[in-house]
This record gives sequence, structure tokens and C-alpha cells, in this order.
Amino acid sequence: MLELLSDPNAWAALLSLTALEIVLGIDNVIFLSIVSARLPLEQQKPARRIGLALALVMRIGLLMLITWIQQLEEPFLRIGDFGLSWRDVILLGGGLFLLYKGTVEIHQMMEGHDEAMQSSAKTASFTAIIFQIVVLDVVFSLDSVLTAVAMAPGMIEVMILAVIISMAVMLFAAEPVAKFVNRHPTVKMLALTFLILIGATLVADGVHYHIERAFIYAAIAFSVTVETLNLVAAARRKRAAEGRDGEGV
Repeated sequence: MLELLSDPNAWAALLSLTALEIVLGIDNVIFLSIVSARLPLEQQKPARRIGLALALVMRIGLLMLITWIQQLEEPFLRIGDFGLSWRDVILLGGGLFLLYKGTVEIHQMMEGHDEAMQSSAKTASFTAIIFQIVVLDVVFSLDSVLTAVAMAPGMIEVMILAVIISMAVMLFAAEPVAKFVNRHPTVKMLALTFLILIGATLVADGVHYHIERAFIYAAIAFSVTVETLNLVAAARRKRAAEGRDGEGV
């Protein structure tokens, strides 16, 4: 461990892995923001913290079991030239769950059920929300760990440190992100489309059709930029209208 401190390659790997984990963690933060909004206000923050804590434990646990994790990529069923592994099953299940969750949430927003649920006492149970978070944590953690191992083989200590740093960043960002997403309906709709996009990517990976994540995150970054400009323009129009009303008075 001490020799890694003087190894420039280890530091470069730590920076790269931390950045990668933060980017991959965007999926987690978005999902946490949306599903935790179904809880009573006083339970939302604990749910997000528990979700991130579980993600941290799972990532570190999977890194410690990396030999077993790599075995998950071995096919246990062959259909012609297609080999189905347990990794494929996990990715397919997680992707389909995200597609289902994103579609249901968008339907509720479009039909007006979202506001009705938030204003009524009919909120989701804490256990049900935590279960959903655990399901997606497994998928995101597996994807994250396999990507990290491919980038820095043999540097388990560096990978664990990168995971801890990235989770600390996400823990800090989770609250403002959740408040912002739930305060702006258009941003929430955009976040739900991200979940559907990520779900489709996981399903594609599960059937061995790889889509470069760089394209996915570039599309997300472009959409976020456009939505940010829309929000800024709307805020300026609102201030201008309020100024005209003030002058009229």
C-alpha cells in the first residue's frame, strides 16, 4: 500500500477512477432523487443517505470479490452463438426495471397523478423505496466495478479509495440535486428520460450490443445544457414581467 503513494501511475489511476465513478454515479443520484420523492418529506433525506451507503458497501464488497465477479461474465447458457451469463441477466433485469420505472413515472406526471400523490397521504413505504434502491444499486455497482477493474487491473486499494471519494462527492451533491429535480417539473421529466435511456443501454449491454457510454453521457450533457439555458431564460422573463408590473403599480 505504501509503495502506491510514490507511484505516479497509481495517482493517475486514482484520478481517472474517481472521475469515472462520479460520472457513473450520476445514474444513482438521479434515481435516488426521483424514487425518494415518493416518501414523506422527513424520510426522503435518510432514504437517499441509506441508498448511497448501500451503494458504497456493495461496490467495496464487489471489489473484494473481484475474482468471483469476473466469473459472472462466463456464459451458463448458450443459444446458438449467444452466450448468456449472470452479468447479462443482472444487466437485463436492471435495464428493464429502469425502463418500467421511468415509463410509470412519466405516465403519472403526464396524467397529473404526480402532484396528487405528493399532496395526499398516499406515499410509498420506506421499505419499498429502499428495496428499489437496493435493486438498482446491485446493477450500477456491478457495472461500475467491472469498468474500474478494466481501467486499473490489480489496484484494488486504489479502486476502493476512488469509490469512497466518489461516494463522498455524491453524498454532498444528492440533496441539492434532489431538491432541484423535484422543484422543476421539466427537469424531472428530463431526468426520467435519462433513466429510460440508461435502462435501454443496460438492456443492450445484456444482449451483447455495447453502446459507448461516452455517447450516452454526451447526449445527457447536451440536454442538461439546453434545459439550463431554458431555465435561465424563463427566470429572466419572470424578472422582467415582475419589473413591468412594479412599474405599472
